[in-house]
Amino acid sequence: MIALTLKLLLAHLIGDFLIQPTHWIKDKEEKKHKSKYLYVHLLTHTLAILLLLQFDFSFWKGLAIIIASHFIIDLMKINFQNSSNKRWLFFLDQLAHLFVLAWVVNLYEPYSLIQAGSFLMSNQIILFVIALLTTTVVSSIFMKVIITKWELEEDINSASLEHAGKYIGMLERLFIFGFIALGQWQSIGFLLAAKSVFRFGDLSKAKDRKLTEYILIGTLLSFGFAILCGLAYVYFSGIIDR
Repeated sequence: MIALTLKLLLAHLIGDFLIQPTHWIKDKEEKKHKSKYLYVHLLTHTLAILLLLQFDFSFWKGLAIIIASHFIIDLMKINFQNSSNKRWLFFLDQLAHLFVLAWVVNLYEPYSLIQAGSFLMSNQIILFVIALLTTTVVSSIFMKVIITKWELEEDINSASLEHAGKYIGMLERLFIFGFIALGQWQSIGFLLAAKSVFRFGDLSKAKDRKLTEYILIGTLLSFGFAILCGLAYVYFSGIIDR
């Protein structure tokens, strides 16, 4: 099961990401089902699957399901896609492809959904999900509640990208959480140094002491929450394993 899953997944990555230039995508979006690149794209998927399965034609039914579903899913995506839903349709498109791959694998090498469900509902997985949510979303809300005590005009009228600070903070805390979970504490120092370099421009240009203090408070809060979440995860993960 694992070998077949990996081969089909690799074929999907080759066809959808490695061998699909930008001009193919644009042509498909403009001409839709009339685009020749839509069919070239399906051909690359077919060849990738055949090569990885060493031209095992006993897999013809699974191959037919994957290619036919890929055509339907891609056609639905390019027909319903617009500027407002493009990002969401991209992720839904990929999820649909992965669901089909999982279904095909189950047809050839059946696996127990009960076993998969029990793994996903294991204590370690639940703890990991709780830790990720706490590190990202929960910490963001706590920080927002704390930091709004010092709302600055520079922050309100900022010309930065929408929600960029929020997502940067989440990624920052995820890196710290990962470093702690892996026991790589020294990497946190490199992350802090890198952030200091990027922030140096803001701090050196700002003559307002309040802005400097505001940035430092946000950084220290973000690092503090991430370290607490990482330590809590490592501690409780050790207790569960006992």
